[in-house]
Amino acid sequence: MSHNHNHEHNTKNIGITIVLNLIITVAQVIGGIISGSMALLSDAAHNFSDVFALVISYIARKLSGKELTETKTFGYKRAEIFAAFLNSSMLIGIAITLLVEGTRHLISPEKVNGNIVIWLAGLSILLNGLSVLLIKNDAKESINMKSAYLHLFTDMLTSIAVLAGGFVVKYLKLYWIDPALSLVIALYLIYMSWGIFKESIKIFMQFTPADINIRELANEIIVIKGVKNAHHIHIWKLDEHEVIFEAHIDTENNISITEFEEILLKIKNMLDEKGIHHINIQPEFSVDDNKNIINSQH
Repeated sequence: MSHNHNHEHNTKNIGITIVLNLIITVAQVIGGIISGSMALLSDAAHNFSDVFALVISYIARKLSGKELTETKTFGYKRAEIFAAFLNSSMLIGIAITLLVEGTRHLISPEKVNGNIVIWLAGLSILLNGLSVLLIKNDAKESINMKSAYLHLFTDMLTSIAVLAGGFVVKYLKLYWIDPALSLVIALYLIYMSWGIFKESIKIFMQFTPADINIRELANEIIVIKGVKNAHHIHIWKLDEHEVIFEAHIDTENNISITEFEEILLKIKNMLDEKGIHHINIQPEFSVDDNKNIINSQH
């Protein structure tokens, strides 16, 4: 199966999950209003965020497959990172809203129709479970799809909690359990979203990947025969997979381009072992500039 066919198949799966989650959202909003269930409305809000997240993921997936152009030399590789940032930000925002509303309803619990909560929570579990299966494999390859997958997976788990709460409300008449569940859902959303939110911010800010130590890397470069100094080093992620390395390399002698290419090959092989494949190196011999590993001058 070709890459393009896979890509089309993946976006088709996203399209199906969007329709499924629209069905869940509409049903839960209506049911939540009729039943008076805060937990059901919280789950509906989460499901609506699923729809929004999946639409963003779908668009980003389409954009990321576009070819490079002279005006867009990296294409739309960061589209999926942007989608992951939007999705995780939205989840955190929804969670904060749920915390406020859940606390208010916990202080003054209202009567809830347990039967409606049980049936609609069951529907949500079924359709979200199907959605999770549809995009499970894609989540292993993309932070964008992982964020969408987390939307769906956490919603399936919260729907299970809402279902349990519906039984408690129906048979034990403990109405406070409904807003209490919405608080648990909100805290879980924040917990699940925070890691993706931080990672997307780090990529946008072009921070050095956490598993790379620039100073140790510079020390490995300068032991290569013919290298005097490595400075002005920058290492960042273009997207979640591609790491970019750039540096100025001082040579010990005024060597030819052919001789420097031998040094360059050794540096490339060393960096390749560390998963860094996009390399931009500027050779220098008598340039009078800042020789610090990190250049603080702009």
